[in-house]
Amino acid sequence: MNLEEIKIGVIGLGYVGLPLARLFATKYAVVGFDINQLRVDELNLGKDSTLELENTVLVSVLKHEKSDSKGLFCTTSKDELKSCNYYVITVPTPIDKNNRPVLTPLIKASELVGQVLDKGDIVIYESTVYPGATEEDCVPVLEEISGLKLNKDFFAGYSPERINPGDKKHTVEKILKVTSGSTEEVGIKVDNLYSSVIEAGTHLAPTIKVAEAAKVIENSQRDINIAFVNELAKIFNLMDINTHDVLAAAGTKWNFLPFKPGLVGGHCIGVDPYYLAQKAQEFGYHPEIILAGRRLNDGMGEYVASELVKLMIKNDVQIKGAKILVLGITFKENCPDVRNTKVVDVISSLQEYGTEVLIYDPWANVTEVEKEYGLKSTKEMPNELFDAIVLTVAHKEFKNIEYEKLKKEKAVVYDVKNVLEKKNKDKTL
Repeated sequence: MNLEEIKIGVIGLGYVGLPLARLFATKYAVVGFDINQLRVDELNLGKDSTLELENTVLVSVLKHEKSDSKGLFCTTSKDELKSCNYYVITVPTPIDKNNRPVLTPLIKASELVGQVLDKGDIVIYESTVYPGATEEDCVPVLEEISGLKLNKDFFAGYSPERINPGDKKHTVEKILKVTSGSTEEVGIKVDNLYSSVIEAGTHLAPTIKVAEAAKVIENSQRDINIAFVNELAKIFNLMDINTHDVLAAAGTKWNFLPFKPGLVGGHCIGVDPYYLAQKAQEFGYHPEIILAGRRLNDGMGEYVASELVKLMIKNDVQIKGAKILVLGITFKENCPDVRNTKVVDVISSLQEYGTEVLIYDPWANVTEVEKEYGLKSTKEMPNELFDAIVLTVAHKEFKNIEYEKLKKEKAVVYDVKNVLEKKNKDKTL
């Protein structure tokens, strides 16, 4: 296709889809589709509540009528997608309460695209999945709904997302992109499409399954490494050794990997290993290291709560009825994303001790926190005194808090992220 003939439909306008749609829209005609009318309405007003795009950047590509010219047209109408010839699916792939993969959003998106799919079109998936999901779970849906056949009437590709929410340095165009296609020729077409907008370049994988596997092990590797330093933190805590001092010393060796202990949540690292584990088990293999890392990291919320309670007891603070301030509810710093945040595990465990918890987070959407977790939070600095303060997220605003003005006489401060000055904290993870 010539440049002018390419029309791209991006399905899902969240943390992954919107930045990608905006980038494509600098060169192509793009239809951004989302089922959330409120989300589409805010985008059409030039506002992005995820804060991934500055309003001026969004407005620069936004158009309010669909046309063949470059730019981004946002809609909730599937009919507006019919003129597209490339479809990029960027919906979430979560896990359920039993840590099993949930492909429902992916299947629904495939059904949607199947209704507008035409001969010669290419459907590209970006959602993180286990190897084989695109061709074994998604393509059959496309074929059934559209009545078309893969690699005869339409084609597929996979290019795993590498969005890092809240990171203004490593934006989508500055991160090298893995690409793949259902045939060798289509792989080249998919690669050319992405390489036309990705400044960092692309890597064309030989098959879709290779690209899927590459994505799922990226975050599994990080998860395992973080689990290792979390275990070290537990060991060194028993020895009364500062883990961060140890890591700083070990980090002077050129090939030492710079991982830090902490709560492992979010839409990728805390989820992706379960996708790989599920597929491995279907093949009769029980992954030991991957699941051991997950168990350890999933237990860190309860561990942080127990360590804080021990610290309070040592300081003669009565636990039942104690008022505790939790600083941060998002899954990472300087970002409003609360998906799969493990701070809720800390809060739940503290409440089981009979404490009264107040959550302060200037970044998190109060309504979203209550909807997702049934917890009340505030974006305003509390004007009261607390028996304990636990910093769970390293938002920039937390570094300049006058902690002494928030503390009761015997109050303690537990700095999970190790970002506070020594004078402002009693302990760190």
